[in-house]
Amino acid sequence: MAFGMLEDKHMELVPGTACMNDQSDVPREYEKVPREQLKHGTGRYSHVILVPQPSDSPNDPLNWSIWKKDAILLIVGLSASVVGAFGPMLSPGFVLIAGDLGISVNTLAQSTAWLILTIGLSLFLANPLAKVWGRRPVFIIAIIIMFACSVWGAFSKNYNSFLASRIISGFGMAPYEVLVQCTIGDLYFVHQRATRIAAWNLFLLCGISGGSLVSGYIIEEIGWKWTFGICAIFFGIFIFLVLLFVPETAYVRTPIQERTRSPSDQIDPEKIGHTMKQKETSITDNTSTEEVTTEGKDSYLKSIRFMTGRRYTDAPFWKILVRPAVVLFYPAVLWAFLIYGITLTWIVVFSVVNASIFTLPPYNFTVSEVGLISISPFIMTLIGEIISGPLNDYMCLYLTKKNHGIYEPEFRLVLMFPVLLLGVAGFFGFGASIHYQTHWIGPVLTFGLANMAMAFETGCVFGYLTILTFVAINARNLLTFGLTYFVNDWLVKDGVLNVFNVLGSTFVAVVMLTVPLWIFGKKIRSAVARNDLLTRFMKD
Repeated sequence: MAFGMLEDKHMELVPGTACMNDQSDVPREYEKVPREQLKHGTGRYSHVILVPQPSDSPNDPLNWSIWKKDAILLIVGLSASVVGAFGPMLSPGFVLIAGDLGISVNTLAQSTAWLILTIGLSLFLANPLAKVWGRRPVFIIAIIIMFACSVWGAFSKNYNSFLASRIISGFGMAPYEVLVQCTIGDLYFVHQRATRIAAWNLFLLCGISGGSLVSGYIIEEIGWKWTFGICAIFFGIFIFLVLLFVPETAYVRTPIQERTRSPSDQIDPEKIGHTMKQKETSITDNTSTEEVTTEGKDSYLKSIRFMTGRRYTDAPFWKILVRPAVVLFYPAVLWAFLIYGITLTWIVVFSVVNASIFTLPPYNFTVSEVGLISISPFIMTLIGEIISGPLNDYMCLYLTKKNHGIYEPEFRLVLMFPVLLLGVAGFFGFGASIHYQTHWIGPVLTFGLANMAMAFETGCVFGYLTILTFVAINARNLLTFGLTYFVNDWLVKDGVLNVFNVLGSTFVAVVMLTVPLWIFGKKIRSAVARNDLLTRFMKD
């Protein structure tokens, strides 16, 4: 029993468990693979067996250079940042915009709820399309939708047109909520992912908080429609960047067990040794593209075609559509939905209610000053992501070393402890400081602490679930729609203190579910893997 986690007695190799240190106790998935054929990192990661094991093809995204991988992540990350800003960018000016459109503030807030619902529903379509035909065509179509809806919003003449532009833009926002994380899984090895996930979340969460910071001045100085106009400029630039510099990252590679049994391996032992030595010395942090391979490298023009024309899964499309409903009942996925969904939904509540709270006495903020509130979550998110990503990777490698080189996904959950502390201070503190009318720095600071909790949390959730996070994100959008639709009325009825006490208590309850997941997580993974019906249904 390692670190309080119960061992499973039914399977020698539980899915998710992996050998990352080159020690004698290599798990069964590698036991038939000659040790010299297992690829390693270099430098301080020279002891790390690369998971997943890359193929020998130069077209395998795992073999691309680190600058190419990071450039792709930078482009889709920046796109995700503006997408993140697009949702709450109007929140500082809710009172002003509602008056301009001739509607109530609550009705305007409901337009955000409908946008979130569209994102949640469209994910059911975007994720299967990306899984079957690749990430690139979905990214391209999504960014074009965002550009068109930004132009539409800038020229909308009434609330119906405005609402339609917001709803349709949800189809463009959805892929940048979930497929960036899938792209990280395509490009990076396990020991590299937490830092990159943190970088993506840095883009996304700073876009959410930083967008409101900037949009407050835009709304006050040149009008709220220019928030859409400026987004259109950014999305127009991103269209070209995605088209020219974001190739397809989905890739189907043969498992290493089958590769090592191929006839090409039956050659002179001395030649094998020379080839393996050449491979190991050429592998960088991202592995080499100079390995012996029979597949030629794609030309640049071929790599940027709209889609490759191949299917990346043999599963029927209907099965991929239905899987999220089944997967949601996996204990780990249900945990992720509750943790991630409730925390992010509660943070969205801040954006929805800030204008209603801070434009009234005793604060009497202007629109631009309401936008400045976002400085706190922006800075706190930045600090949280800078710390949490590398710290999460370090903790995983440290615990893996202490665990005789065996990595367990539950190692990603260690940082949920600071998440609990930051969230309690954020949610309970915000409600209390508003209720007792403290200096404005009280609610502003606690708003930032709640966002820092989110920054730490995302690395834990996405690092633990990897490819299944789509389900948690998708279900979260449906939860967010429900709450944002009526939260302003709830606030008026029960008051800020009662509302945020409920939010804070719910947050604590779901975070505490991490404890049983830490203890029983490995047994749960084994039980799911041993369910033949689920295994056959989920297998491509």
